[in-house]
Amino acid sequence: MGNATTIRERLAWDVTPELYAQIRRLWIDHSKAEDARDLAGLIATLSEDCVYEIVPTGERWEGHDGARSFYTSFLRAFPDVRFDLKDIVIGPQGVIEIATMRGTQLGAWQGEPATGGRAELDIVIVFPWNPRAQRFAGERIYHDSGSLTRQLAGPHRS
Repeated sequence: MGNATTIRERLAWDVTPELYAQIRRLWIDHSKAEDARDLAGLIATLSEDCVYEIVPTGERWEGHDGARSFYTSFLRAFPDVRFDLKDIVIGPQGVIEIATMRGTQLGAWQGEPATGGRAELDIVIVFPWNPRAQRFAGERIYHDSGSLTRQLAGPHRS
């Protein structure tokens, strides 16, 4: 991600009540902007050198332009997407969110045309903290790509 540090360096970062509140507030702002499909609001929570990565596929988008491209294509592909929060950890290194993602693929996604298939799967999203920028350094998204592919394909493509 844009803020290259080692895990040992990140583990040494102190947490204060003020920093915890700042990171928590920014994550809430990010989540509200995503729910409202407010692209400018989403970008405002990210460092300029942010990186979005879907770990199972290796896809990456870099910088604010990359984040815009990711969100534009993702929200076009899944216009009804919802994330139901199951668990969250907030610390000086950022946020880890576990959520159930639900949505219908009505647009092209990851090189595949729209299938009309519904997806429901648990995902883990890591929002690394960039202390210099006081923003998130992007997102690393983990999910069961096989399950997603099977669900979107539906019975007509198996």
